[in-house]
Amino acid sequence: MICSIHQPQSFPWLGYFAKIMTSDTFIFLDNVQYKKNEYQNRNRIKYDDKAHWLTIPVKYRFGQYINEVEINNTVNWRRKVINSLQTYYAKSPYFNQFFPIIKELINKDYTSLNIFNIDFTLWVLNFMEINTQTLISSQIISTDTFRELPRSEKLMMLVHKTEASTYLSGQGGKEYLDEDIFKKNNINIHYQKYIHPKYTQNGEEFVSHLSILDLLFNEGKNSKSIILEGMK
Repeated sequence: MICSIHQPQSFPWLGYFAKIMTSDTFIFLDNVQYKKNEYQNRNRIKYDDKAHWLTIPVKYRFGQYINEVEINNTVNWRRKVINSLQTYYAKSPYFNQFFPIIKELINKDYTSLNIFNIDFTLWVLNFMEINTQTLISSQIISTDTFRELPRSEKLMMLVHKTEASTYLSGQGGKEYLDEDIFKKNNINIHYQKYIHPKYTQNGEEFVSHLSILDLLFNEGKNSKSIILEGMK
């Protein structure tokens, strides 16, 4: 069995879903420190052959864990995000199929960034009929226990809880993982190799590493098979 782990992201990119699709169990890592200016509250969409940020504003204090960060609902971010999607994707082939659903999700009364990100990801998984088991790290190991552990040991403990024999890591894991900890616990490590596929986009230049939203609006029901192309 294969287990993968990743922080919840806003409107994740294709490789995020490829990791989930490759796994038997995927764990949303929500009881580690929130990282500012990464992908936990924003992602990129395409307009005029360029990538533009789609951002959810947050109320954040240094040192907060991901599951403690609240959405800043004093800012009318929902209107801005919805207007951006309408402006950039209204002419896309599958806009009318997905926009009402996405708009409804965005307009729900979320206060937790963590819950919004997880709910959005689960909605995409459901649409693409991806049946990977999903778990949440804070519901497996308490934050107090987690706080005292080195990074690799945290990940190893989560994988061990799922009884998986293999941990699927991103390429960045090569820089920090203590592989000996996994070996001592009879857990293999496999590093994800994902080659970003090309697909139909609006405009003349293909822009890679965008949010899954770009793929859904442009390719609809073909999205799952396109993601699979990058896993070959």
